[in-house]
Amino acid sequence: MSRRSVLGGLLGGTAGAGLTGSAAWARRPRPLRVLIATNEPWGTYHVAPILDEAARRRWDLTQLVPDYAGIAPGDPVQVATPADAPEADVLVVTGAGDWPADCAARFRRLPLNASALAYQQPVEAPRARELRRRVRLFTASSAAEGRAFAACFGTRRPVRTVGSPQTDDLPVRRPERDLVLVLTSVTHPDETGDAAPGTELLLRSTEQLAAAGKRILVGLHPREDRSLWERWEISAVPSVTASARAEAAIGIPGTVFPLVAAVGTPLVGCVDPELSVPDYLLSVCSDTVDDPAEALAAVDSAELPDPATLSDAVGPIGGSADRLLDAWHERTAAARPVAVAA
Repeated sequence: MSRRSVLGGLLGGTAGAGLTGSAAWARRPRPLRVLIATNEPWGTYHVAPILDEAARRRWDLTQLVPDYAGIAPGDPVQVATPADAPEADVLVVTGAGDWPADCAARFRRLPLNASALAYQQPVEAPRARELRRRVRLFTASSAAEGRAFAACFGTRRPVRTVGSPQTDDLPVRRPERDLVLVLTSVTHPDETGDAAPGTELLLRSTEQLAAAGKRILVGLHPREDRSLWERWEISAVPSVTASARAEAAIGIPGTVFPLVAAVGTPLVGCVDPELSVPDYLLSVCSDTVDDPAEALAAVDSAELPDPATLSDAVGPIGGSADRLLDAWHERTAAARPVAVAA
């Protein structure tokens, strides 16, 4: 069996369990009007993966932002400030940070759902108490992410596992000899979000790999300082897509790590002593390094985690955006089902 067949069987087996799959029904909900508030206020890259499914359903999806200054021209995600926001049926928050909590306080009359579109620290956020009693539904991409998300909100309520929309169309892996994908984080914090320690370690590790003859392809975090990495090739496609070309990936563990593992590319984590990430992001790493001298050996020996670890960290594959939006609709009282043509 191919890797894709095996992985699909392992990770997709729970995809439909207890969920209302779109293929099983001949009725569709009327288009919803959704407001989204993310922990990274201008971070539209977390919403972008669900745009295609939202458009297919004719949903009106709007991300709330503090102002328009942080939005690049041509960004495909529709945005609005709270003062300019259109009428909506539901507010979705992606964490319990200040911006989601402020938006929830502003839109008190809207039903509230919480969905992990990026990893959260598994400790209760300072403003979680303001949100958790209002939340009708918690979702996460995987069981492991769900445990961290629940801890972030300080709740023991179940978190529905829906998968990650970024794994709905995984590339076929065709690794190129000696090609290493370097996955960056954010070197400098800004108004949109914090930085993750470890860039200097990753830069020095990348230099060691290049000196040993490895070809370097850099997968930039959307908020990373591009100038730090321009001496090497920077991928023109998303990191998950680029990972299909790589023999292995090395980087600062983040949300993209389980998605790269789902492609079938083994990972090495660069772990600065100051770095704090959920354990499940480290669990998909073949090895971790805290010294650049260790990078080459770790990359050369990198392998995927065992199937149970992979399944726990990645979640179900295929139809994830559909399941996520189905869940949002299910818990939104304003929605009404309508018949669809065959």
